Amino acid sequence: MFVQKLLDCPEFIAGDNTILRELLHPDKQSLELRYSFAHATLPVGKTSQPHSLKTSEVYYILTGKGEMHIDDETQVVEPGDAVYIPPNAKQFIRSCGNEPLVFICIVDPAWRKEDETVY
Repeated sequence: MFVQKLLDCPEFIAGDNTILRELLHPDKQSLELRYSFAHATLPVGKTSQPHSLKTSEVYYILTGKGEMHIDDETQVVEPGDAVYIPPNAKQFIRSCGNEPLVFICIVDPAWRKEDETVY
């Protein structure tokens, strides 16, 4: 059994300016995973940097309220929402609630720096 504690994962600023803790990644743990799994936080009023990935991604909103932008579409997201982001889509999210926006990011296949373009 493998259990990863959130607070045991170092916090860092991702390329899109979100505060990230990477919980699971097949290049960092000897796990048979295709995907990476991370916990992201975006302070109130902040916006992630527009970016795209060559891979698909899913955001699952835990707390806060956000405004999700994917290509030319915009939609408000809140706790319990799952957002599918297709490969190569230009995306960013804005924290527009009264508390930080906290969400899970699942990237499949697993996130790699060379697969991301930050605008």
